[in-house]
Amino acid sequence: MGTQEDAGLVRRGYEAFAAGDMDTLRGLFAEDAVWHVGGSGGLSGDKLGRDAVLAYLGELFTRSDGTLRVDLDDLIGGENHTVGFQRVHAQRNGAAIDQRAVVVFALKDGKVSEAYEFPEDTAKAAEFWS
Repeated sequence: MGTQEDAGLVRRGYEAFAAGDMDTLRGLFAEDAVWHVGGSGGLSGDKLGRDAVLAYLGELFTRSDGTLRVDLDDLIGGENHTVGFQRVHAQRNGAAIDQRAVVVFALKDGKVSEAYEFPEDTAKAAEFWS
């Protein structure tokens, strides 16, 4: 796939995530996909395999009582990676989070094979999601 196709696939992923369309998301991730979440919070660490990645994404909705919203600010497609610049909004236990984040996606054979999530403030993100 080329740069535009990779960016289009990632954009479809953001749209499916916003719509809660887990079936479409399932089709966009490789079976052995890995999602890396930095920091030291309760959700930090590597999510190994498509099912673990989808479980993590679902857990974000669960922990925010469905208030999670991710707005894609920009998408940059490169030769080897596609980068999503996003803003995360959610409420949880009387607290709110509104911060930027970057997710770097690696694609292989038309599927997301790896993602690296970098929140603007890892300590704040860890505290909010833990």
